Amino acid sequence: MALHPLAGKLPTADMLENIPLLISDYFLLTPDMNQTSQRITFGTSGHRGSSRKKSFNEKHILAATQAVCDYRKAHGIEGTLFLGMDTHALSYPAQLTAIRVLAANGVTTKIAQDNGYTPTPVISHAILTHNEEGKPLCDGIVITPSHNPPSDGGFKYNGPNGGPADTDVTDWIQNHANALLEGDLKDVKSFHIEDALDADCIQAYDFVTPYVSDLVNVIDIQAIQKAGIKIAADSLGGAGMAYYKAIKEMYNLDMTLYHDRVDETFSFMHCDHDGKIRMDCSSPYAMAGLVKLKDDFDIAFGNDTDFDRHGIVTPTEGLMNPNHYLSVAIWYLSKHRPQWSKELGIGKTLVSSSMIDRVVNSLGKKVIEVPVGFKWYVNDMFEGKIAFGGEESAGASFLRKDGRAWSTDKDGIIMTLLAAEICAVTGKNPSEHYQALTKEFGEPVYARIDVPSTPEQKAILKKLSPSNIKVDTLAGEKIEEVLTKASGNGAPIGGLKVVSKNGWFAVRPSGTEDIYKIYAESFLGESHLKEIQEEAKAMLQSLF
Repeated sequence: MALHPLAGKLPTADMLENIPLLISDYFLLTPDMNQTSQRITFGTSGHRGSSRKKSFNEKHILAATQAVCDYRKAHGIEGTLFLGMDTHALSYPAQLTAIRVLAANGVTTKIAQDNGYTPTPVISHAILTHNEEGKPLCDGIVITPSHNPPSDGGFKYNGPNGGPADTDVTDWIQNHANALLEGDLKDVKSFHIEDALDADCIQAYDFVTPYVSDLVNVIDIQAIQKAGIKIAADSLGGAGMAYYKAIKEMYNLDMTLYHDRVDETFSFMHCDHDGKIRMDCSSPYAMAGLVKLKDDFDIAFGNDTDFDRHGIVTPTEGLMNPNHYLSVAIWYLSKHRPQWSKELGIGKTLVSSSMIDRVVNSLGKKVIEVPVGFKWYVNDMFEGKIAFGGEESAGASFLRKDGRAWSTDKDGIIMTLLAAEICAVTGKNPSEHYQALTKEFGEPVYARIDVPSTPEQKAILKKLSPSNIKVDTLAGEKIEEVLTKASGNGAPIGGLKVVSKNGWFAVRPSGTEDIYKIYAESFLGESHLKEIQEEAKAMLQSLF
């Protein structure tokens, strides 16, 4: 797709979101349950929508929160519910709505003190650390649309294992919430907001101190202190701004903070590839401001709005490709966490770079390849069966130094601090390490393209089988595998992956747009990658 003229540039004044109107629409507009787009739909990262499109309004959150309360009751979850929100404009009113329902249902709920913001991984960390103490079990809700534009809101449920809920759970909550909406919310319990905030079960909580003080058990903070490396930390106006400030102060790091104040319009962001304001820390266009500072620091990094993703900026590369950094992080951690069992697997999504496979195989470890979505790692990470789980979209988490789970949701904070640790311990930044890996394993070229499609075509792609591929070569190489289920756990991938010796492609229909996505990679260069992409398109078109 062609770049928008504003890609990598600051937005114009007329592009900024009308925040008062957005919040008014949240309270005043009512969803039409006959419109699919206005119903509650839990995707890979919860329900997302916009108040002006009637897909994220007060009634949605009343219903979704009541559905969570009913799910907890049905499954014997009686402990504290940790409630967090990010800095999107709709997150605060949605949190107030959720509090009204949680209070009326008598759910002991901890919210950030002083109306603070709480990153997604901090909620996961809180759930896990409190559940270590024994029953009753704790869980959580995070109100965030992740890196989506300022107009959007999101609602996500994390279960007692700390991670994003699996499909069976989200389907139950989604269906029950829609039934509540269809019943005109008659079965929803709610208090007036003043009564809810005064309820004994709604409790202010310091999320910052326990998380930040515990970082020494997952990151070599002392090495970063001792090396005195110069760090830039860009909060992108997101939920972790107070956490970077606390990290800097608690550990006395040479860390310069950027965009550490709330601006619900996100007017400081550079526009993404399509000209939209999007807090995507893996996009070189959205991160253009920090990339300009790359020569001023030993390492720089930023995070999306709920801090579950990471963007690493080095003097030698600028913004690192997420696949590059995942490869380096896995290589480094495998060599610098001596307490980890050698039997631990390494998790990767099936559309992540095969460089990861080559690195992991060289380390004598096992690759666990799963479908797209961090939820596929949660149980194995919770049980300490995999040391690391990562996604091509710049999300990852890993175990504590002693091999116990730290966060079973993506944690952008430990991933950025790990980059600083790598610099401090090795004297080289992650980009320099990646170049060394390419000399040993080859240099892959990776790309994703979006192809317009109809709903009927997307339905076909979801139901593909290996027998649909009638050819036996891909870009001049013998096809070694055709997968419609992930090799690591046997779960359906909702598409298809075709693999040869030096390249592969995977196709997945979008859940929200009329497109399908073709991911492809080659270890033989750009021209071979283009061959793979063209042959992939031809194979797929023959199916329609």
